[in-house]
Amino acid sequence: MQEKLTLMIPGPTPVPEKVLQAFAKHPIGHRSKEFQAIVQRTTEKLKWLHQTKGDVLTITGSGTAAMEAGIINTLSKGDKVLCGDNGKFGERWVKVSKAYGLNVEVVKAKWGAPLNPESFRKALQEDINKEFKAVILTHSETSTGVINDLEAINQHVKEHGHAITIADCVTSLGACNVPIDEWGLDVVASGSQKGYMIPPGLSFVAMNRRAWEAQKKSDLPKFYLDLNTYRKTCDKNSNPFTPSVNLYFALDAALEMMEAEGLTKIFARHSRHRQATQQAMKAIGLELFADDGYGSPAITAVKTENFDAEDLRKIIKSKFDILLAGGQDHMKGKIFRIGHLGYVNDRDIITAVAAIEASLDSLNLLKNQIGAGVAAAAKVLS
Repeated sequence: MQEKLTLMIPGPTPVPEKVLQAFAKHPIGHRSKEFQAIVQRTTEKLKWLHQTKGDVLTITGSGTAAMEAGIINTLSKGDKVLCGDNGKFGERWVKVSKAYGLNVEVVKAKWGAPLNPESFRKALQEDINKEFKAVILTHSETSTGVINDLEAINQHVKEHGHAITIADCVTSLGACNVPIDEWGLDVVASGSQKGYMIPPGLSFVAMNRRAWEAQKKSDLPKFYLDLNTYRKTCDKNSNPFTPSVNLYFALDAALEMMEAEGLTKIFARHSRHRQATQQAMKAIGLELFADDGYGSPAITAVKTENFDAEDLRKIIKSKFDILLAGGQDHMKGKIFRIGHLGYVNDRDIITAVAAIEASLDSLNLLKNQIGAGVAAAAKVLS
Protein backbone atom coordinates (compact mmCIF):
# COMPACT_ATOMS: atom_id res chain seq x y z
CA MET A 1 0.00 0.00 0.00
CA GLN A 2 1.41 3.37 -0.99
CA GLU A 3 1.94 6.31 1.36
CA LYS A 4 1.68 4.35 4.60
CA LEU A 5 5.29 4.68 5.70
CA THR A 6 5.71 4.58 9.48
CA LEU A 7 8.56 6.68 10.81
CA MET A 8 10.50 4.96 13.60
CA ILE A 9 13.50 7.26 13.36
CA PRO A 10 14.72 10.04 15.68
CA GLY A 11 13.37 12.74 13.38
CA PRO A 12 11.29 13.67 11.59
CA THR A 13 8.88 11.90 13.89
CA PRO A 14 5.21 11.02 13.23
CA VAL A 15 2.85 14.01 13.20
CA PRO A 16 -0.66 13.79 14.74
CA GLU A 17 -3.64 14.34 12.44
CA LYS A 18 -4.74 17.33 14.53
CA VAL A 19 -1.35 18.95 14.03
CA LEU A 20 -1.33 18.24 10.28
CA GLN A 21 -4.76 19.83 9.95
CA ALA A 22 -3.54 22.93 11.77
CA PHE A 23 -0.42 23.03 9.60
CA ALA A 24 -2.56 22.90 6.43
CA LYS A 25 -4.53 26.07 7.25
CA HIS A 26 -4.23 29.08 4.99
CA PRO A 27 -1.40 31.39 6.17
CA ILE A 28 -2.16 34.68 7.90
CA GLY A 29 -0.09 37.83 8.17
CA HIS A 30 2.85 37.40 10.51
CA ARG A 31 2.41 40.99 11.74
CA SER A 32 -1.31 40.60 12.38
CA LYS A 33 -2.98 40.62 15.79
CA GLU A 34 -4.19 37.07 15.12
CA PHE A 35 -0.65 35.82 14.67
CA GLN A 36 0.60 37.77 17.69
CA ALA A 37 -1.97 35.91 19.78
CA ILE A 38 -0.51 32.59 18.57
CA VAL A 39 3.03 33.75 19.39
CA GLN A 40 1.95 34.74 22.88
CA ARG A 41 0.14 31.46 23.46
CA THR A 42 2.97 29.25 22.16
CA THR A 43 5.60 31.18 24.10
CA GLU A 44 3.73 30.58 27.36
CA LYS A 45 3.35 26.88 26.56
CA LEU A 46 7.03 26.59 25.59
CA LYS A 47 8.00 27.91 29.01
CA TRP A 48 5.76 25.25 30.55
CA LEU A 49 7.42 22.53 28.49
CA HIS A 50 10.92 23.81 29.30
CA GLN A 51 9.99 24.15 32.98
CA THR A 52 11.35 27.70 33.11
CA LYS A 53 10.29 31.25 33.84
CA GLY A 54 13.09 32.49 31.60
CA ASP A 55 13.07 33.25 27.90
CA VAL A 56 12.29 30.59 25.27
CA LEU A 57 12.83 31.97 21.78
CA THR A 58 11.57 30.46 18.52
CA ILE A 59 13.73 30.50 15.39
CA THR A 60 12.69 29.42 11.91
CA GLY A 61 15.56 26.99 11.39
CA SER A 62 16.80 23.54 12.43
CA GLY A 63 18.09 22.37 15.78
CA THR A 64 21.61 23.11 14.55
CA ALA A 65 20.57 26.76 14.12
CA ALA A 66 19.42 26.81 17.74
CA MET A 67 22.70 25.36 18.99
CA GLU A 68 24.78 27.68 16.82
CA ALA A 69 22.71 30.61 18.11
CA GLY A 70 23.38 29.54 21.69
CA ILE A 71 27.11 29.40 21.04
CA ILE A 72 27.58 32.64 19.08
CA ASN A 73 25.33 34.72 21.37
CA THR A 74 27.20 33.91 24.58
CA LEU A 75 30.86 33.62 23.54
CA SER A 76 33.65 35.67 21.99
CA LYS A 77 36.47 34.82 19.60
CA GLY A 78 39.28 33.03 21.40
CA ASP A 79 37.15 32.01 24.38
CA LYS A 80 38.10 28.67 25.88
CA VAL A 81 35.29 26.09 25.89
CA LEU A 82 34.95 22.48 27.01
CA CYS A 83 33.07 20.32 24.49
CA GLY A 84 31.66 16.85 25.16
CA ASP A 85 32.08 14.48 22.21
CA ASN A 86 30.66 10.95 22.23
CA GLY A 87 28.87 10.87 18.89
CA LYS A 88 27.97 12.63 15.67
CA PHE A 89 26.40 15.65 17.33
CA GLY A 90 29.12 16.09 19.92
CA GLU A 91 31.51 16.18 16.96
CA ARG A 92 29.33 18.83 15.31
CA TRP A 93 29.51 21.24 18.25
CA VAL A 94 33.29 20.89 18.27
CA LYS A 95 33.31 21.83 14.55
CA VAL A 96 30.94 24.78 15.07
CA SER A 97 33.01 26.07 17.98
CA LYS A 98 36.24 25.87 15.99
CA ALA A 99 34.57 27.54 13.01
CA TYR A 100 33.96 30.61 15.17
CA GLY A 101 37.52 30.74 16.45
CA LEU A 102 36.90 29.35 19.92
CA ASN A 103 39.67 27.60 21.84
CA VAL A 104 38.21 24.10 22.16
CA GLU A 105 39.17 21.44 24.68
CA VAL A 106 37.36 18.14 24.19
CA VAL A 107 36.09 15.54 26.66
CA LYS A 108 35.69 12.38 24.59
CA ALA A 109 34.01 9.04 25.09
CA LYS A 110 33.72 6.22 22.58
CA TRP A 111 30.53 5.99 20.53
CA GLY A 112 28.03 4.03 22.60
CA ALA A 113 29.45 5.20 25.94
CA PRO A 114 28.22 8.18 27.98
CA LEU A 115 30.32 11.22 28.75
CA ASN A 116 31.96 10.84 32.14
CA PRO A 117 30.88 13.68 34.51
CA GLU A 118 34.10 13.12 36.44
CA SER A 119 36.13 14.16 33.38
CA PHE A 120 34.27 17.48 33.32
CA ARG A 121 34.71 17.94 37.07
CA LYS A 122 38.44 17.38 36.80
CA ALA A 123 38.93 19.72 33.84
CA LEU A 124 36.85 22.46 35.45
CA GLN A 125 38.48 22.04 38.86
CA GLU A 126 41.94 22.35 37.31
CA ASP A 127 40.89 25.61 35.62
CA ILE A 128 42.22 27.76 38.45
CA ASN A 129 42.31 30.93 36.33
CA LYS A 130 38.68 30.43 35.26
CA GLU A 131 39.51 30.41 31.55
CA PHE A 132 36.62 28.18 30.54
CA LYS A 133 33.70 30.29 29.37
CA ALA A 134 31.31 27.47 28.47
CA VAL A 135 30.69 23.74 28.54
CA ILE A 136 28.97 22.52 25.37
CA LEU A 137 27.40 19.06 25.19
CA THR A 138 24.62 16.90 23.82
CA HIS A 139 22.08 15.50 26.29
CA SER A 140 20.61 12.73 24.12
CA GLU A 141 23.21 11.65 21.53
CA THR A 142 21.00 10.59 18.66
CA SER A 143 23.73 8.88 16.65
CA THR A 144 24.41 6.28 19.36
CA GLY A 145 21.23 6.12 21.44
CA VAL A 146 23.07 7.33 24.55
CA ILE A 147 21.68 9.70 27.19
CA ASN A 148 24.38 11.74 28.94
CA ASP A 149 24.14 12.81 32.59
CA LEU A 150 23.39 16.46 31.93
CA GLU A 151 22.33 17.14 35.51
CA ALA A 152 25.64 15.92 36.99
CA ILE A 153 27.79 17.65 34.37
CA ASN A 154 25.87 20.90 34.79
CA GLN A 155 26.41 20.71 38.56
CA HIS A 156 30.18 20.69 37.98
CA VAL A 157 29.78 23.71 35.71
CA LYS A 158 27.92 25.54 38.47
CA GLU A 159 30.70 24.68 40.94
CA HIS A 160 33.20 26.20 38.51
CA GLY A 161 31.27 29.43 38.96
CA HIS A 162 32.33 31.13 35.73
CA ALA A 163 31.44 28.93 32.74
CA ILE A 164 27.92 28.50 31.39
CA THR A 165 26.28 25.33 30.10
CA ILE A 166 25.13 25.18 26.46
CA ALA A 167 23.09 21.99 26.02
CA ASP A 168 21.78 20.27 22.92
CA CYS A 169 18.45 18.87 24.12
CA VAL A 170 17.09 18.33 20.62
CA THR A 171 15.98 14.73 21.26
CA SER A 172 15.54 14.94 25.04
CA LEU A 173 13.24 17.97 25.38
CA GLY A 174 9.73 16.55 25.40
CA ALA A 175 10.98 13.00 25.93
CA CYS A 176 12.46 13.14 29.44
CA ASN A 177 12.69 15.51 32.36
CA VAL A 178 14.78 18.62 31.59
CA PRO A 179 13.85 21.04 34.40
CA ILE A 180 15.76 24.12 33.26
CA ASP A 181 15.18 26.31 36.30
CA GLU A 182 15.61 23.51 38.83
CA TRP A 183 18.93 22.40 37.34
CA GLY A 184 20.04 25.93 36.53
CA LEU A 185 20.71 25.23 32.84
CA ASP A 186 21.89 28.34 31.00
CA VAL A 187 21.27 27.66 27.30
CA VAL A 188 19.07 24.83 26.01
CA ALA A 189 18.43 24.14 22.31
CA SER A 190 15.76 21.91 20.75
CA GLY A 191 14.03 21.28 17.41
CA SER A 192 10.45 20.94 16.19
CA GLN A 193 10.65 17.57 14.40
CA LYS A 194 11.45 15.59 17.55
CA GLY A 195 9.43 15.49 20.78
CA TYR A 196 7.33 18.44 19.64
CA MET A 197 5.57 16.21 17.07
CA ILE A 198 5.56 18.76 14.23
CA PRO A 199 7.41 18.92 10.90
CA PRO A 200 11.02 20.19 10.69
CA GLY A 201 11.62 23.92 10.47
CA LEU A 202 11.37 25.49 13.92
CA SER A 203 13.97 25.47 16.68
CA PHE A 204 13.94 26.79 20.22
CA VAL A 205 16.54 28.39 22.48
CA ALA A 206 15.99 28.82 26.21
CA MET A 207 18.19 31.46 27.86
CA ASN A 208 18.46 32.24 31.57
CA ARG A 209 19.85 35.32 33.31
CA ARG A 210 23.48 34.09 33.24
CA ALA A 211 23.19 33.41 29.52
CA TRP A 212 21.95 36.93 28.86
CA GLU A 213 24.80 38.37 30.92
CA ALA A 214 27.22 36.44 28.72
CA GLN A 215 25.35 37.68 25.65
CA LYS A 216 26.21 41.29 26.51
CA LYS A 217 29.93 40.49 26.22
CA SER A 218 29.75 38.31 23.11
CA ASP A 219 31.55 39.61 20.02
CA LEU A 220 31.03 36.72 17.60
CA PRO A 221 29.34 37.74 14.30
CA LYS A 222 25.58 37.26 14.16
CA PHE A 223 22.63 38.73 12.36
CA TYR A 224 19.79 36.31 11.62
CA LEU A 225 20.70 34.37 14.78
CA ASP A 226 21.11 37.42 17.03
CA LEU A 227 19.02 36.32 20.00
CA ASN A 228 18.77 39.83 21.38
CA THR A 229 16.54 40.79 18.44
CA TYR A 230 14.40 37.69 19.01
CA ARG A 231 14.06 38.60 22.69
CA LYS A 232 12.95 42.17 21.93
CA THR A 233 10.33 41.09 19.41
CA CYS A 234 9.18 38.14 21.54
CA ASP A 235 8.31 40.62 24.28
CA LYS A 236 5.94 42.15 21.71
CA ASN A 237 4.63 38.73 20.60
CA SER A 238 6.35 39.00 17.28
CA ASN A 239 9.46 37.90 15.35
CA PRO A 240 12.39 39.88 13.94
CA PHE A 241 12.12 38.13 10.55
CA THR A 242 9.44 36.30 8.58
CA PRO A 243 8.64 33.15 10.57
CA SER A 244 7.16 29.90 9.32
CA VAL A 245 3.54 30.86 9.98
CA ASN A 246 2.12 27.40 9.33
CA LEU A 247 4.64 25.72 11.61
CA TYR A 248 3.42 28.06 14.35
CA PHE A 249 -0.09 26.75 13.69
CA ALA A 250 1.26 23.22 14.09
CA LEU A 251 3.24 24.14 17.22
CA ASP A 252 0.15 25.64 18.83
CA ALA A 253 -1.83 22.43 18.24
CA ALA A 254 1.01 20.13 19.35
CA LEU A 255 1.67 22.01 22.57
CA GLU A 256 -2.05 21.88 23.35
CA MET A 257 -1.90 18.08 22.98
CA MET A 258 1.21 17.88 25.18
CA GLU A 259 -0.41 19.99 27.88
CA ALA A 260 -3.45 17.72 27.85
CA GLU A 261 -1.26 14.65 28.31
CA GLY A 262 0.93 16.29 30.98
CA LEU A 263 4.69 16.20 31.46
CA THR A 264 4.68 13.27 33.88
CA LYS A 265 2.73 11.05 31.48
CA ILE A 266 4.83 12.15 28.49
CA PHE A 267 8.06 11.22 30.26
CA ALA A 268 6.61 7.94 31.54
CA ARG A 269 5.47 6.99 28.02
CA HIS A 270 8.93 7.55 26.56
CA SER A 271 10.55 5.63 29.40
CA ARG A 272 8.14 2.72 28.89
CA HIS A 273 8.82 2.63 25.16
CA ARG A 274 12.58 2.67 25.75
CA GLN A 275 12.31 -0.25 28.17
CA ALA A 276 9.97 -2.23 25.90
CA THR A 277 12.27 -1.76 22.89
CA GLN A 278 15.40 -2.65 24.83
CA GLN A 279 13.87 -5.78 26.34
CA ALA A 280 12.52 -6.84 22.95
CA MET A 281 15.93 -6.54 21.26
CA LYS A 282 17.55 -8.59 24.02
CA ALA A 283 14.84 -11.27 23.75
CA ILE A 284 15.43 -11.46 20.00
CA GLY A 285 19.11 -12.09 20.72
CA LEU A 286 20.49 -8.73 19.64
CA GLU A 287 22.90 -6.57 21.63
CA LEU A 288 22.25 -2.93 22.50
CA PHE A 289 24.85 -0.41 21.35
CA ALA A 290 24.51 2.06 24.25
CA ASP A 291 26.15 1.12 27.55
CA ASP A 292 23.75 -0.47 30.03
CA GLY A 293 21.73 2.13 31.93
CA TYR A 294 22.44 4.94 29.45
CA GLY A 295 19.87 4.25 26.73
CA SER A 296 18.15 7.33 25.38
CA PRO A 297 14.37 7.70 25.86
CA ALA A 298 14.24 8.87 22.24
CA ILE A 299 16.03 6.10 20.34
CA THR A 300 17.49 2.63 20.81
CA ALA A 301 20.62 1.67 18.86
CA VAL A 302 21.16 -2.04 18.17
CA LYS A 303 24.38 -3.83 17.13
CA THR A 304 24.47 -6.07 14.05
CA GLU A 305 27.84 -7.81 14.30
CA ASN A 306 27.13 -10.74 11.94
CA PHE A 307 25.09 -8.98 9.26
CA ASP A 308 24.75 -5.63 7.50
CA ALA A 309 22.23 -3.41 9.26
CA GLU A 310 21.42 -1.71 5.96
CA ASP A 311 20.14 -4.99 4.51
CA LEU A 312 17.76 -5.36 7.43
CA ARG A 313 16.55 -1.77 7.13
CA LYS A 314 15.80 -2.23 3.44
CA ILE A 315 13.70 -5.35 4.04
CA ILE A 316 11.75 -3.74 6.88
CA LYS A 317 11.00 -0.72 4.72
CA SER A 318 10.02 -2.70 1.61
CA LYS A 319 7.99 -5.42 3.36
CA PHE A 320 6.46 -3.54 6.27
CA ASP A 321 6.65 0.16 5.29
CA ILE A 322 8.54 0.97 8.48
CA LEU A 323 11.56 3.25 8.35
CA LEU A 324 14.30 2.61 10.90
CA ALA A 325 17.45 4.73 11.17
CA GLY A 326 20.89 3.45 10.22
CA GLY A 327 24.32 4.00 11.68
CA GLN A 328 26.22 7.17 10.82
CA ASP A 329 29.79 7.53 9.55
CA HIS A 330 31.93 4.58 10.67
CA MET A 331 28.90 2.90 12.25
CA LYS A 332 26.99 2.56 8.96
CA GLY A 333 25.95 -1.05 8.50
CA LYS A 334 27.03 -1.91 12.05
CA ILE A 335 23.98 -0.65 13.93
CA PHE A 336 20.35 0.21 13.28
CA ARG A 337 18.34 2.62 15.39
CA ILE A 338 14.70 2.42 16.46
CA GLY A 339 13.09 5.78 17.12
CA HIS A 340 10.45 5.95 19.86
CA LEU A 341 10.17 9.70 20.15
CA GLY A 342 7.19 12.02 19.99
CA TYR A 343 3.87 10.79 18.58
CA VAL A 344 4.58 7.09 19.11
CA ASN A 345 2.21 4.71 20.93
CA ASP A 346 2.41 1.15 22.25
CA ARG A 347 1.08 -0.30 18.98
CA ASP A 348 3.95 1.31 17.05
CA ILE A 349 6.49 -0.37 19.33
CA ILE A 350 4.88 -3.80 18.98
CA THR A 351 4.61 -3.41 15.21
CA ALA A 352 8.26 -2.39 14.80
CA VAL A 353 9.48 -5.26 16.98
CA ALA A 354 7.37 -7.77 15.03
CA ALA A 355 8.72 -6.42 11.72
CA ILE A 356 12.30 -6.75 12.95
CA GLU A 357 11.70 -10.35 14.04
CA ALA A 358 10.00 -11.32 10.80
CA SER A 359 12.72 -9.70 8.71
CA LEU A 360 15.51 -11.40 10.64
CA ASP A 361 13.68 -14.69 10.23
CA SER A 362 13.46 -14.18 6.44
CA LEU A 363 17.25 -13.67 6.40
CA ASN A 364 17.81 -16.79 8.55
CA LEU A 365 19.39 -14.55 11.20
CA LEU A 366 16.88 -15.01 14.02
CA LYS A 367 18.66 -16.58 16.99
CA ASN A 368 15.64 -17.17 19.22
CA GLN A 369 12.10 -18.35 18.59
CA ILE A 370 10.03 -15.89 16.57
CA GLY A 371 7.69 -13.94 18.83
CA ALA A 372 10.12 -13.72 21.76
CA GLY A 373 10.72 -10.02 21.08
CA VAL A 374 7.04 -9.18 20.81
CA ALA A 375 6.33 -11.09 24.02
CA ALA A 376 9.08 -9.19 25.88
CA ALA A 377 7.82 -5.82 24.62
CA ALA A 378 4.21 -6.70 25.44
CA LYS A 379 5.19 -7.66 28.98
CA VAL A 380 6.69 -4.19 29.57
CA LEU A 381 3.84 -2.37 27.88
CA SER A 382 1.16 -4.25 29.80
